[in-house]
Order: sequence, then structure tokens, then C-alpha cells
Amino acid sequence: MIDRLEMFIALANEGHFGRAAQVCGVTQPTLSSAIKQLEDQLGVQLVWRGSRFQGLTPEGQRVLDRARRIVADARALRDEMRSLHHGLAGHLRIGVIPTALPMVADLTTPFTRRHPNVRVTLLSRTSVEILTGIERLDLDAGVTYLDNEPLGRVTQVPLYAEFYRLLCAPSHPLAGRAQVTWAELRDLPLCLLTGDMQNRRIVNQHLTEAGIGAAPMVESNSTIALMAHVLSGEWVSILPKKLAELFAQGGGIVAVPIVGPEVEHLVGLIATHRVPPTPLIAALLDSARRIAEV
Repeated sequence: MIDRLEMFIALANEGHFGRAAQVCGVTQPTLSSAIKQLEDQLGVQLVWRGSRFQGLTPEGQRVLDRARRIVADARALRDEMRSLHHGLAGHLRIGVIPTALPMVADLTTPFTRRHPNVRVTLLSRTSVEILTGIERLDLDAGVTYLDNEPLGRVTQVPLYAEFYRLLCAPSHPLAGRAQVTWAELRDLPLCLLTGDMQNRRIVNQHLTEAGIGAAPMVESNSTIALMAHVLSGEWVSILPKKLAELFAQGGGIVAVPIVGPEVEHLVGLIATHRVPPTPLIAALLDSARRIAEV
């Protein structure tokens, strides 16, 4: 029954029989048959069917909530039994906000060194996608902001505080400054992350507080694309300190601290709240706490 519940969850997540079958590594007829068998076993219709997937029935939505809990418990039990016999092993899928990607190796490097039989997949995701992915069981954990938007019922461990820098070309008039204020960013040709990124919402908030409307000339969900525009000398950008310093290492970009005020936001690790956590998540949380202590 667990396998059928896994397929049902995949169908609900993907909203398409073919894509759900690919996620589960089975053929579409096999998945369709498993869903029908689950319906027969439970005695209710779970899926509205037509020429294609048309959504979950009310009963299907209720079963989905319970199925996610059952599958999560089954996965936790498998992890516990595996760790008893073979030590910690398995696969962790971690969603990471783009601005934290340069920092995530500080977490994964010592973790994989202590647990060499654990594979880690890092996926660039927005903060909303991370929360959704954890809820849908697509992700095991996430690295995201802890203090700006509601997180719901998750376990969280702070990793570092994020500060902000103006990035510009060495030829820019502000490049030689020791610092700039948010108010001084008025009328600059900004290129910023897209509005679905929490970092952009944070930057918007502080620009608004300085009396500036955030109307960038260029937007992108890629920090690489932003840096390419800054390197051209025609745009400036605003990014977190650690990411800004990484881009500034080669000397082609200058990172100037933004003050007035020098704001900070907390970034950390989050995972589904379970008591006790699975062995894999417990080990990952322990690695995060070691970083926080340092």
C-alpha cells in the first residue's frame, strides 16, 4: 500500500499521469492501475478523470494529507532500520535559496565528511518552493530565511546573518566609497532578482523604507545574469555580503557596504518538525548547529 500511496502523492504533486509515472520510475499504465487499486482498497474515488488528470476529489484531498504523513513515517522507519544495520546512509534533497548557494558548502562539506555514505542533492529554489517541497515530500530540508516570512511548523537552526552590499563596476562613481546608504541608491540603474525571490522582497522593503521605489531596469532569477550586467558597467545590483564578496574576488566588481541602516536577516536550515527526527535529518541538524556555534 505504501508504494500506491507514493504514486498517489506523485500524481497530486505533478498533476499529470505521465509526469507522475516518470517521477515514480514506472509506466503510465502501471501508475494508473495502482491509483485504481488504491481507490478500490479505500472504497472511494480519489481522482477526477477525463481525457486527462482533472484534480483530486474531496475524498482524494483528505487522503492526500494522510498519505503524506504515512509515507513520511514509512521513510523515517526505513532510514532508522538502515542506520541500525549499515550506519547512516541514504539520500538528502536540500532546497537552497539562490543567495545562500555560496554558503551551503559550509554545511554539506563537514556533513558528508562525517557521513560518507549519504548522498546530497542541492536544488536552487525560492523560499516558497522550499516550504512547498518539504510539505510535498519533494525536499527533505531547506536553507532559507528564518525571520522575514512565516515558516509554519518546521524545525529550524540559524546558520548565519545576511548583510547587504551594492555591487558595481570599478569605474562607477560609488566604487571608491567605504559605504553607501540605502537613500543614496535612488535613481541608480538597478538590476535585481525577480519578485518571487524573498531576497528581492527584502531589498524592496528596505528601499521603500528609504523612500525609494524599487523599479529595476533588469530582473533575473539568476545571480550570474545580474553579475554579467554589473560587469558591463551600466548597472548596479544589491546582493548579500557573502555572495557579493564571492563575485568581487576577481577584482572586476566592487562590493560596497550598504548602511543607514546596516540591516541583517537570518538564514538557516529548516526541516519538517518530527519528534524524534529521522536519523538523516538529525545528523543534518547537528551539522547545522555546529556551524551556528562557530
